[in-house]
Amino acid sequence: MLIPVKHSWRLNERRYGALQSLNKQKTAEQVFLWRRSYTAVLPSLTNDDRRHPRFDPRYARYDHRFLPTTESLLDTLERFLPLWQGHIALDLRSGKNVLIAAHGNSLRGLVNMLECIHNDVKGQLVNMGL
Repeated sequence: MLIPVKHSWRLNERRYGALQSLNKQKTAEQVFLWRRSYTAVLPSLTNDDRRHPRFDPRYARYDHRFLPTTESLLDTLERFLPLWQGHIALDLRSGKNVLIAAHGNSLRGLVNMLECIHNDVKGQLVNMGL
């Protein structure tokens, strides 16, 4: 039996903006604060930066104006939600089994949404009221 596989850029890892591909050891303390925050946005990539997703052939078919150059965890979740609402949740409601393979922050945003929680800057759990 073949299992249908669907791919979506909406499951990609959070965009770390100007910190993308930098040495993690040198940026560790600040990145930890940004990573754990729900709304903190990292410095953005410029349009001419070679790390900008518009230079990645995997995104060639997408309008580069809509590709994120930096994201908070909330932004990552908002990028993921159309896929959740338009496909995954519909499949689940129709009784289908769904396996999601994604990156840590995409999954963390999903779990936080499903559990109606998020972590504030200090790591405290806060009810999102969804």
